[in-house]
Amino acid sequence: MVPTGDLVLKQKGSIIFQPVYPIVMNSRFGRGFIVNLSLINRHFALPPEQAWHGVADHLDEMVLPDSLKGTGVEELVVSLRKHIIWHVPGTMDREGAKEVNRVLDRLAIEIDRNFGIKDAESGDFP
Repeated sequence: MVPTGDLVLKQKGSIIFQPVYPIVMNSRFGRGFIVNLSLINRHFALPPEQAWHGVADHLDEMVLPDSLKGTGVEELVVSLRKHIIWHVPGTMDREGAKEVNRVLDRLAIEIDRNFGIKDAESGDFP
């Protein structure tokens, strides 16, 4: 980390120079939008019984960009959050995981469409 300046402390007649670093809070489970979608997607690449453990943590610092607010992307993010938060692990894991994967696929297509790719699709063999 690069210091942004020096903090001068006086201690018993001597001067101590201590580098001052910008305060950066590290994220434990990801911060951003695409980053968090990618982390969530990793969970659902696992078998359904394992996919749910800890996946909701990636929603904590998920940030929807302002440019995508009020679009279909926002609606799908709300749906994704609901599916993940309301899931009770151990009950309908397989069905819930399939639905989350469908939402993630639709979300990727909708993001591409918002970026101007009019014919975005997941293909025949996703």
